Amino acid sequence: MRAVVQRVSRAQVTVDGEITGQIGVGLLVLLGVGRDDDEADAGYLAGKVCGLRVFEDDQGKMNRSAGEAGGAILAVSQFTLYGDVRRGKRPSFDGAAPPEKARQLYEFFVEQIRAAGLRCETGRFQEMMKVELVNQGPVTILLDSGKAF
Repeated sequence: MRAVVQRVSRAQVTVDGEITGQIGVGLLVLLGVGRDDDEADAGYLAGKVCGLRVFEDDQGKMNRSAGEAGGAILAVSQFTLYGDVRRGKRPSFDGAAPPEKARQLYEFFVEQIRAAGLRCETGRFQEMMKVELVNQGPVTILLDSGKAF
């Protein structure tokens, strides 16, 4: 499972002009589910996101998590994180999980974030979404449950 995590001052996702998820300060998480992923991968990434210390403390150091900073999470499914362009220029998505498996693990990820006590807004799975954000810093972190990076 892969995630692109961005520290934001605000973010929202819309589907057909309707806002489906919106946060102020917090983390925008673009989440991709791989073919071999399971609940352990989703739980691992949820724990990483909840504990990720990228918000400034009183001394200006990135030392606080989203929860400690009073922030929320906006989780958006994005199978294109498994796009492979090592051969050619058109991405292959063979490494991405099939939709039903991806949906189940995406929803499990969101449940884990909420169970940790954080507000978690979402996009809509398998819909064309528009994501707007103000990346504060900018701070962008890549996470991979297989620890590839």
